[in-house]
Amino acid sequence: MARSKKAALLLSEEDKQYLQKICNSRTEQVRRVERATILLHYADGMSSPQIAKRMGISVPNTDTCIKKALQFGVRQALEDFKRSGRPVELTPEARAWIVSLACQKPKELGYSYELWTMSLLAQHVRQHAMAEGHPSAARMAKGTVSRILSSHDLKPHKVSYYVERRDPDFDTKRAQVLHVYQQVEWKIENDNFQMSCDVVVSYDEKPGIQAIGTTSLDLPPVPGEHPTISRDYEYVRHGTVTLMAAIDLVSGEVLGSVVDRHRSREFVDFLKMLDTHYEPDLRIQVVLDNHSAHTSKETRAYLDTVPNRFEFVFTPKHGSWLNVIETFFSKMSRSFLRGIRVASKEELKERIELYLKEINANPIPFRWKYGMESAAK
Repeated sequence: MARSKKAALLLSEEDKQYLQKICNSRTEQVRRVERATILLHYADGMSSPQIAKRMGISVPNTDTCIKKALQFGVRQALEDFKRSGRPVELTPEARAWIVSLACQKPKELGYSYELWTMSLLAQHVRQHAMAEGHPSAARMAKGTVSRILSSHDLKPHKVSYYVERRDPDFDTKRAQVLHVYQQVEWKIENDNFQMSCDVVVSYDEKPGIQAIGTTSLDLPPVPGEHPTISRDYEYVRHGTVTLMAAIDLVSGEVLGSVVDRHRSREFVDFLKMLDTHYEPDLRIQVVLDNHSAHTSKETRAYLDTVPNRFEFVFTPKHGSWLNVIETFFSKMSRSFLRGIRVASKEELKERIELYLKEINANPIPFRWKYGMESAAK
């Protein structure tokens, strides 16, 4: 029995250039590129099975594209024909209902989830659409849900954080801190300027610095083979330490103490270190947050023993970002603590103390800029 001869697809030079342009395009739809490739291969003499194998697609898809080209023309074969039947249109009321669901938490509707996923929201819509009087949403897909939420700029699967102002005196305390920074700025620009206090330091603690050790030796980089340090992914924990630090806002010098805990006792010891470091006739102004150790009975008792030596300027509640020392801690985390490995807590303490010595060998004042325009008024 003779095989049927396959129908020839004759392409004009214009058609070839058109199909080739689509195949080389980076912006064309994938389906159009795929169909243009099929037609070019078929016109070159390849069979449907050969084309399907080469392109990793099914033979029926290849045959469908070729038949459309033979029957309706090359350009029509690249497009989807309209399907029969009228698609169900989602009513505005159904859209509004879906948006209102997205603005609620799933747990409020009886789910264990805290946040919506597109699949969960689409499932809920399908299950309750008829009962809620929205039959047009009864076959809702998660892709449609995603498009509806995107059109309203809603992302109920994500959380963005904010800080509520719980300090009624936030603006007043913020102004006080900025006023201190303004005086420091004037002092840096003009050494003859007399600040309200002789010394101004920004103080805070950086707790929970992990003493992590390796289980195997780090392997150094090898040119042409290993561009980075190679490290065993397993590690051991030796505990944590706290860095209590103050930065002199005029000189940039950092005074630090590495301790195991940061209670009132340790804070008082740090104040004693400041008292010893500076000349006894100088008044020390300290910008710090509202940690309980900073206002405890033990701290106040010590301050009573050194009257007029210290002046505390507290940042507002939830306003510790106003403290310049946080900038130093951020730099320290990104440059020094990133990837650090030690054999013990003692080694970590020694490394931190050495880091502070290196910083103080060439101290650079941290100059505050944000909000200074209002402070100068």
